[in-house]
Amino acid sequence: MDYKIIRLTDNPTFKEQAAKWFHEKWDIPLAAYLESMEECLANKTPVPQWYLAIENGRIIGGLGVIENDFHNRKDLTPNVCAVYTEQDKRCNGIAGALLNYVCADMKSKGIDTLYLLTDHTSFYERYGWEFFCMVQGDGEPELSRMYIHKA
Repeated sequence: MDYKIIRLTDNPTFKEQAAKWFHEKWDIPLAAYLESMEECLANKTPVPQWYLAIENGRIIGGLGVIENDFHNRKDLTPNVCAVYTEQDKRCNGIAGALLNYVCADMKSKGIDTLYLLTDHTSFYERYGWEFFCMVQGDGEPELSRMYIHKA
């Protein structure tokens, strides 16, 4: 596979394409992604940030870092969010590469602890994440798993 990981701040021309891509994957309003990406591109604070895995101009994976990924533990911040790899590209290490990249990049910005909300078990542990606690997702009937990564 010949793909590269990019920061939206280094490649702002991907903003519209990225916002649409994340919106289609997660069904969060397009305007919410555009607003977060505009804030990212304003580059006033380390959060939010957006990252993409690109292969031949196609987004094949991505994730973001935001203050809170729709849960009740506002003290657990910032959060890695919207982790997604295209189905035809899964099991190739793309999500792991994105996670490792974002952890290193955020550490370079002075943030060495990140949180991640998920229903997955055992996936994130492969990349140095540890289960931290259960949290209540906004509007979710069941609790979800919160992971922590310390660089």
